[in-house]
Amino acid sequence: MYTFIKLGGSVITDKSGREAADLPLITRLAHEIAQARAARPNLRLIIGHGSGSFGHHYAAKYGVHRGLAADADWMGFALTAGAALRLNRIVVDALLAANIPAVEIQPSAALRSGGSQVIAWDTASVGVALSHSLIPVIHGDVAFDSQQGSAIISTEQLLAHLALATDLRPSRIILVGEDAVYTADPRVDLHAERIPLITADNIDAVLHGASGSHAVDVTGGMRSKLDLMWRLVQATPGLEVRLIGTRPGLLAAALGDDDLDAGTIIRGA
Repeated sequence: MYTFIKLGGSVITDKSGREAADLPLITRLAHEIAQARAARPNLRLIIGHGSGSFGHHYAAKYGVHRGLAADADWMGFALTAGAALRLNRIVVDALLAANIPAVEIQPSAALRSGGSQVIAWDTASVGVALSHSLIPVIHGDVAFDSQQGSAIISTEQLLAHLALATDLRPSRIILVGEDAVYTADPRVDLHAERIPLITADNIDAVLHGASGSHAVDVTGGMRSKLDLMWRLVQATPGLEVRLIGTRPGLLAAALGDDDLDAGTIIRGA
């Protein structure tokens, strides 16, 4: 079984800026992944990351996520793709520097969508990379869309496709971003409480209270991510999704078997 990691674009970049990577944080997270692999040599990983202030800026500016007509100016599509690749290069280089055999895999080169949903993705290169003990690194990306011309496919959508449409079944998905899911926005409500566990008993209330992102995000924000992850745990028996923040040591601990008094866990049962 595999562990999927998603490094949120909102934490590895400053999403209120433009192409502003948080290099110290990316470096530290890479070293925490290396630490976890050293402690558990059989840990099988697939890593993804968001686009943050790289791709989201251009996608929002040119409306790539809403769709481009055939006769439109597609420069925005190219700029968005290029920005996403630049951030991917930064992340992969940090992983390589931490002695992690990371290899970049560009989703848009082999992916097609319809209505902003993945309809076909040739993931053979992901499997081949894994067979050679390499760690694939994917990222949220542009897509040629059969219904609306262009689309943005989030990292969560890509991980969900790998989990459901291939034999790369994950036992855990770790989303590194917000500290946790809360009963309200903790930035504006001092009485907001962390929700440690999401199950069928409280998912409706959680989705009702979930808000969007606090900066430019063309992939739908927190609510869409929670909704997708909930559908994924329902469809994948035994899968656990954990949302954690970036506190030092937290990712390394989450990749182990430690019980954490932090973040939010999503379980289907």
